[in-house]
Amino acid sequence: MTTLKEKIANEMISDYSNALERNFELAKRFIRVTNDGKVEIIYKESFSGEELIQLYCIGKQYAFEAGLSKSKGVDNNELKDELGKSIGSILPWLKTLRDKRKIVQDNSKSLSEHFISTNLIEPTLNALNKKYNKTS
Repeated sequence: MTTLKEKIANEMISDYSNALERNFELAKRFIRVTNDGKVEIIYKESFSGEELIQLYCIGKQYAFEAGLSKSKGVDNNELKDELGKSIGSILPWLKTLRDKRKIVQDNSKSLSEHFISTNLIEPTLNALNKKYNKTS
């Protein structure tokens, strides 16, 4: 007879530790990472500013995992430079994403960084993939 503890362990525990590996094929459909840890987003024109930030944050997770970036997070200037958007656009998008709990801000470093929680990688990629498939 299976105990409740065993049932929970076997059927209810979520393992987000392999979220990057599990979503690799889907992520590489939209994201590339450079040798210096920056992120290139494919099909930029298909996504809103907030979605571009989410994809960039996901890409930073992959860059960090590959040892190409020293951080999983991205600061405002990197987003501005790499997405080619003004800081006046970036800041409201970041606030909206934080308010919706789609990204997290880390103020512990000299420059504030933003990152996406590991448990949001899969649902975010799935939602963006669904949107992209409708528009393409």
